[in-house]
Amino acid sequence: MAGTSPTRRTMFAAAAAAAGGAAWLPGTAAAAGSPPVGVPGRGAVWTPAAMPAQAPAAEGWVDVGGGARLWYWDTGGTGAPVVFLHSGSQSGAGWGYQQPAFAAAGLRAIGYSRRGCFRSEGGSAQDPGVACEDLNLLLEHLRVGRPVHLVALALGAFYALDFVLAYPQKVRSLTIACSYLGIDNSEREYAEANDRLRPREFNALPVEVRELHPSYRAGNAAGTAAWVALSKQSRTGARIDQLRSAPLTWARVESIRHPVLLMTGDGDLYTPPALLRMQSAHIAQAETLIVAEAGHAPNWEQPEVFNQAVLGFIRRHTA
Repeated sequence: MAGTSPTRRTMFAAAAAAAGGAAWLPGTAAAAGSPPVGVPGRGAVWTPAAMPAQAPAAEGWVDVGGGARLWYWDTGGTGAPVVFLHSGSQSGAGWGYQQPAFAAAGLRAIGYSRRGCFRSEGGSAQDPGVACEDLNLLLEHLRVGRPVHLVALALGAFYALDFVLAYPQKVRSLTIACSYLGIDNSEREYAEANDRLRPREFNALPVEVRELHPSYRAGNAAGTAAWVALSKQSRTGARIDQLRSAPLTWARVESIRHPVLLMTGDGDLYTPPALLRMQSAHIAQAETLIVAEAGHAPNWEQPEVFNQAVLGFIRRHTA
């Protein structure tokens, strides 16, 4: 569908300014069956690292129907396409640490905001649309003519999984970070585990307490403030809860044959390592990683670890 003409600009300048150029230096990652490694030892110094300069990217909007338009950015090029799907607390503007790294690796990096999120127009809350269909329209608009690598964080993985199941021929690999996946409540053991993790009082906590590792909040005040600022700007109106094409059961998850990387932070209150192991039991081909001193946002808290892990996974699965 038609969108506005894209422009060229430096991406995520507001995020870098708000952060004061600060981000937590990375730890390392470990397999889900092993304890996290690379936590700084006694006497180690953790120094903030600068937000990297962004690669040039085209920006624009795509009409997805019902009065809704999605804002996107696209670094372009002929490399394998990688599409970033944001969490529920963030938007397409939250990938400042990934955009230049993936572009520099020769990949075509694409991000977007879902309906009702930063710079996207939500349309009618009574017609929230099916998120995987919106993503398909975006890919058609951008003329992405080859299978994509999906990199999905938290809520974004609900919709990435739906897209993989609806359009398996359009996906090359799937990275899921810090998501409880939105598995249907008919899967009682998993539903009960999630209920124990997040009682009703949990949602009353500030978003940064729910999502950022306490080490990050204690050690990086500027990075925490920048992440909170991005979270506050991520909503442009009433929350729009987009639909999925069908309920997600373990049987449907087990039907996925694509390469999958499952990742979480060792301090993720939504998806702790035990929950990740429950997920990996249903995805036989999945690689698993636990990121040390990260919570629900390892792409922001530990960007170098996140980037190295995902780029390595994509390289192994790029035809």
